[in-house]
Amino acid sequence: MIDLKQSVQYIKGVGPQRAALLQKLNIYTLEDLITYFPRDYEDRSKPKKISQLVDGEEALIEAIAISKISEVRIRKNMVIEKLIVRDETGSCVISWFNQKYLKGKFEIGCKYTFFGKASVKYGKIEILNPVFDNNETNKNTGKIIPIYPSTYSLTQGSIRRAIENGLSLINENLEETLPEYLLKEYNLLDLNNAIKQIHFPKDFEEYQKARTRLVFEELLGMQIALLNLKKENTQNEGISFPETVKMSNVINELPFKLTKAQLRVLEEIDGDMEKSKPMNRLLQGDVGSGKTIVSIIAAYKAVKSGYQVAIMAPTAILASQHLEEFNKILNQYNIKCEILLGGTSKKKRKEILDKIKSGEIDILIGTHSLLVEDVEFNKLGLVVTDEQHRFGVRQRGTIVAKGNNPDVLVMTATPIPRTLALILYGDLDISIIDELPPGRTPIKTKWIANDEDLEKMYDFIYKKVNAGNQAYFVAPLIETSDKMALKSVDKVSEEIERKFSNKKIGIIHGKMKAKEKDEVMLKFKNKEYDILIATTVIEVGIDVPASTIMTIYNAERFGLSALHQLRGRVGRGSKQSYCFLISNSITENSKQRLSIM
Repeated sequence: MIDLKQSVQYIKGVGPQRAALLQKLNIYTLEDLITYFPRDYEDRSKPKKISQLVDGEEALIEAIAISKISEVRIRKNMVIEKLIVRDETGSCVISWFNQKYLKGKFEIGCKYTFFGKASVKYGKIEILNPVFDNNETNKNTGKIIPIYPSTYSLTQGSIRRAIENGLSLINENLEETLPEYLLKEYNLLDLNNAIKQIHFPKDFEEYQKARTRLVFEELLGMQIALLNLKKENTQNEGISFPETVKMSNVINELPFKLTKAQLRVLEEIDGDMEKSKPMNRLLQGDVGSGKTIVSIIAAYKAVKSGYQVAIMAPTAILASQHLEEFNKILNQYNIKCEILLGGTSKKKRKEILDKIKSGEIDILIGTHSLLVEDVEFNKLGLVVTDEQHRFGVRQRGTIVAKGNNPDVLVMTATPIPRTLALILYGDLDISIIDELPPGRTPIKTKWIANDEDLEKMYDFIYKKVNAGNQAYFVAPLIETSDKMALKSVDKVSEEIERKFSNKKIGIIHGKMKAKEKDEVMLKFKNKEYDILIATTVIEVGIDVPASTIMTIYNAERFGLSALHQLRGRVGRGSKQSYCFLISNSITENSKQRLSIM
């Protein structure tokens, strides 16, 4: 039997030092190592002719060395090694920076393969810092090479070697995890072949087969676990809230009319709450569609039936906003709401905990701080988690365990197709709010791809801010990085301060303390700032109706869900709102993503 739990340290070519680096990637055992899958692949299997090279593209060439390596010193710590090679279509220069060991590696008249980025300028062709092989080896070229998520000082080569050695140790003796009939029915690769081909595929067809097998197994495992969870939920005896407590008591007193979608969803929730099995419902609705008022009305029914409610929000800012909204609606019904945050003072925390335990507090709103052991409810009947993608099933389970099979309402603004939602949340029933409240205008979204449009955009935003609107500017990084040519909060603030010198500008990012972030957001809400420069920390944030402009730098670096959430920070009032996606990326993936937005 293979010991899959053996330490990665004892695998050939790893050792204690490299094992410590692998542990930063959560690779501790042989099993962790062989299931650490590539994030991408480089096709180094199809050579091009020198005359076919395109500026900026990575390519493989086969060429003969026609010179010895020459050395060019640029400055004290910078030496360039240069080699001239040719094929039947032309010649080019191969350049390496600070790699003196290459001297003597190449023989005139011998053929080599090189893979690297081409530079084609003014008729001169150069390949920069390529990997290479001679006729006898194909360690770096001539095949598809896996690219792994990595960490500082752990090279791709060392990860690849460790995985190669791990796979040779297993020697295709992994025990199959799927039954034979499933492999046949869905034409799936066996496990040993799938693991081998996902790391070192012969071709992209084999990679696709390997991926299909591994994805199938992952989703199957997830489905079985979720169905098991659903089975447990349906077998549990839950709370049957009385029909005599009517949601219409609140609905009829609201200062605005609910949409048909909100009323339909409330009917579904009401029906669930009155059944004896615990409610487990996912409420999906776009940003600003009115999910919070639905949770307030559900909380009213739970409290007036003699139970307490826990509301979990992913950020302190959002929790504070919920407290404000819950109090606004429920104060008149003598319902006591309170907030518990990580930053709550010791004295205040003890007071809240005592009141929760005694039942004096009806609704407790908070962040992950509600999961702590010493938070004890007197009679928990309903749990609401907002922005489900920030909380896992286990965290949901922790808060639910504080009651006796309470009802659960899970809310998300991330748009997930219904079929995918059924897979991801197989233990939940699904409700969808598919219309926005009246008076909301769709957000106009524009892709800014060149400097001319960028200047027009800045002029447009300046006029809007002058007219009393507020604007967000979002950057992917906090600080400027030498390794990534991306906008940082530092750089954006310099630019914005120059272009909007007479405006009040605030800055918010993830390295700030929770209290500082809350202060900045509240100042923005209270119009003490005209402009807020931020990272994705504002993805889930406070409701600021006067903010009508969202500008996202390097938009291609964000996922669709993050872009959707960020855009949802504006368009919260009746004014026309705008979202600008700044990106000059030309990759197909980026174009597709930005076009969807």
